This record gives sequence, structure tokens and C-alpha cells, in this order.
Amino acid sequence: MAAYIGLSARFVDGEGPTGGALARPLVLLHGFTQSGASWAPVVDALSGRAPLVLPDAPGHGRSAGIVADLWATADLLADLVPQRAFWAGYSMGGRTALHLALAHPERVERLVLISTGAGIEDDVARTARRATDEDLARRIEVEGVESFLSWWLAQPLFATLRTEHAGHEARMVNTARGLASSLRTAGAGVQEPLWHRLSELGRRNLPVLLVAGERDARYLDQARRMAAAIGPSATLWVVPGAGHACHLEQPGVVAEAMVAFCGGGAGEPLKRQTDRQ
Repeated sequence: MAAYIGLSARFVDGEGPTGGALARPLVLLHGFTQSGASWAPVVDALSGRAPLVLPDAPGHGRSAGIVADLWATADLLADLVPQRAFWAGYSMGGRTALHLALAHPERVERLVLISTGAGIEDDVARTARRATDEDLARRIEVEGVESFLSWWLAQPLFATLRTEHAGHEARMVNTARGLASSLRTAGAGVQEPLWHRLSELGRRNLPVLLVAGERDARYLDQARRMAAAIGPSATLWVVPGAGHACHLEQPGVVAEAMVAFCGGGAGEPLKRQTDRQ
């Protein structure tokens, strides 16, 4: 019988100088090429106001040897955090959090999806994306992590992300084999589209905060569509002046919004922005 392998994660106590604002854990799920350590600017901004769980996703960080698709990752996360919690995910981490909310609703108190889509609906486009992801996986395997990261972070998607905010050092803990595996098992090309299931979150009246950067037109559009599909329990919040990695560009602003949302109140930073939508 194969031995059980669980996800690696860092746990941060929520008792800081400002006191614990959130009684339940806040789980932060990182994006592709990152690790749990990539949330460091947001963790600093949270100032100990919540107990935090910072997992390394399959193929990343200390979980580099784990191979799992998004549904299997949702199961691993449910095992890692065996209680009801707040869940926030960025990009790939947001897609993972969405799978968790659908597969393990008993684990999710509130859901924060940052720069996240619900999958590629068009079969032709999804097939093309799968081929692109395979090309990227091969590129990582041939060039190595450092060279790939230099190219990856120079993509237009990260045009507004300053070099000093990109967390290059935290990304360098990854391996070529792990990142390639992540693309092949959890990339957007292999993910089944979940648009038709978003209404399930609304029927459960699950509070969902959809966060997108003002300058990230593609994912801002996705966030608007997701909010409409979920219904009244969804809130759209736009980070002014920010792009795709809005939580790294403005960690303090995003941290305040998450605390306000997960705490159950409107919160002035959150309310001011949602009033503009």
C-alpha cells in the first residue's frame, strides 16, 4: 500500500499586537510558480489578525513531489485543514479554492477569489491552451527554473508588477519537474470549465469576494461574469490601479479587504470600492 503524502504548509498564529480579528483560520493559496512563502507581503499586512495556513500547492515548494489535479488537490486541502475556514486563492490558487468550495462545502465559511477564472468554456480554445501549457512545461524542463521565471515574469500579464514585488526568491524554491507537473495536471488547459456550477455557491448563500485589478481587463471581466453567475452572495471588488498580481502590488489594501470581508462586515476599504461597481 502506498504511503499517504500530504501537502506541506506553514501555519502562522493569529495572535498579533492588534489581536485576532478572525476566529477561523484564513487559508491562502498561491499561484503558479509561487509557494506559500509568496504571500509574505500579505501576511505582514495582516499583522497577526488571523490564524493563517500557507500551503505549498502540488508541484510547488516543499510539495514539489506531489502530483495532483485540482480535484485531488481540493481533497488534500480538506485533509490539511479539517475544519471550517476562510479560503483565499490567487490565480491558480483561486481555481483550486473554487474546486474546494464545490467538493468540500463543509470546509468553507467564506471564499475570496483573486484574479481567478472558472475555466475555458470553448473546447477548441481549451485544447489550444492545453498545448500551450505542454509547451511551457517542456520549456521549464529544458531551460530550468531561473531562466523560465525571467521569461514568465516579463509577460504582459505582469506588466504592472514591479520587480521588487514579484517575490523572485520565493519562486526560486521550485523545481523544473514540479512546475512542469503542475502545468500538466492543474493548468487551465486541463481544467474542466466550472461556469455551470457557480450557481451552486449562490444557492448555498456562500459569501464570495471576487477580487481583480483595475488594469487587468481579462480577469476583471471574468470576475464580473463570475459574480453574476453566483448571484447576490457574491461581491466584486476592484483594486484601483493594480494588475493581475494585485495582492503583491497592493498587499496592505488587499489584506484589509480580506479581513473586512471575512469578518462579516462591509469595512470601509471594501465598501468604498464595491460602492463604485
